[in-house]
Amino acid sequence: MKIGILQTGHAPDMLLPDTGDYDAMMARMLDGQGFEFETYAVVDQEFPKGPHAADGWLITGSKHGAYEDHPWIPPLEELIRAIHTANLPMVGICFGHQIIAQALGGKVVKHPDGWRVGATQYDIEGTPLTLNAWHQDQVIEAPDGAEIIGRAEGCDIAAMRIGERIYTVQPHPEYGATFMQGLLDHRAPGVVPDPLSDHARGLLSTHTDNAAMATRIADVFRKGA
Repeated sequence: MKIGILQTGHAPDMLLPDTGDYDAMMARMLDGQGFEFETYAVVDQEFPKGPHAADGWLITGSKHGAYEDHPWIPPLEELIRAIHTANLPMVGICFGHQIIAQALGGKVVKHPDGWRVGATQYDIEGTPLTLNAWHQDQVIEAPDGAEIIGRAEGCDIAAMRIGERIYTVQPHPEYGATFMQGLLDHRAPGVVPDPLSDHARGLLSTHTDNAAMATRIADVFRKGA
């Protein structure tokens, strides 16, 4: 099964030697699940020919806001709607969660409560999962027909299921401690409030349920194929 990765941002340059870019992190998250991957760097205006260029789709995180005026966002939203119409499996993570919601009629904002950073406990379909957060934007209105299946303190729409083939999550199951450390060192200063960064640093050794979430994501692709 071929998964098309729609890459909507790039990891900081200084972290690339250790972790690779966002597409590599996504592929590594699903390593051993039997998928093959092809990346389309939509953030750089590299789009597939259409929704059937892959058997399923995975949309990455990004430093950009879904509501911002970038030339690649409208065609990405159009592609998301085409994938939905084609009834193909699609998974969105962080920005991916947000842009799918927005493209299908939901609402995304820069949340007035600010940043969520570090290991966070989520309730995903009734199961407590600890996953890394790195966001200040949130989905505040889900699209029509979406089932809200995940929540966390301060994040009421942390995961959604739309039908049987669309699955979105706000946290980052592809982020491990090394990448979180790098973000805290290189992207947080001057952006994330210092007390929040310090708190997140104290959680770097916390066990995260990345493998459990990766299994859920793989199941979405397999069942939707």
